[in-house]
Amino acid sequence: MCDDRTVADRLEPRPVSASRTVMARAMLPSDANPWGNVHGGEIMKLIDSCAGATAQRHSRSKVVTARIDELSFVAPVFVGDLVTAKASVNEVGRTSMEVGVRVEAENTLTGKTAHVASAYLVFVAIDDQGHPAPIAPVIAETDEDRRRMVAAKARRELRLQRPRRG
Repeated sequence: MCDDRTVADRLEPRPVSASRTVMARAMLPSDANPWGNVHGGEIMKLIDSCAGATAQRHSRSKVVTARIDELSFVAPVFVGDLVTAKASVNEVGRTSMEVGVRVEAENTLTGKTAHVASAYLVFVAIDDQGHPAPIAPVIAETDEDRRRMVAAKARRELRLQRPRRG
């Protein structure tokens, strides 16, 4: 169990830049089909890992992926490409947060880069008993951060209008 000081520290508002995360990985033949195209699941795993690290860094607690709200593949990735995922917190609720991820692939022989995927994921912070835990608010620092925050709030409203399953 956390002491009051730890909880208070966790709930101190944090700027977007404090948890921004970048992960990169070279794509290998084991990541691809026989024609050299990287499986979408490999990109999805990188997205979830990068977003999860961002969510954990922001909340300073364990997190679980609650939803992949949107994932768009816009270009192929090939064996040999260096794939980079960049994630940041877009908006924070009481116990959940939206993290946006942009993925680019670079052909390291030519230097050519391409935007290959974007995604929005929702994470829930959990305590040691596995229950939802409060999260610190996020502070937008730039016009781009503020734009993402407004868009995330709109997506959250749409999510809340959808019927719950289970």
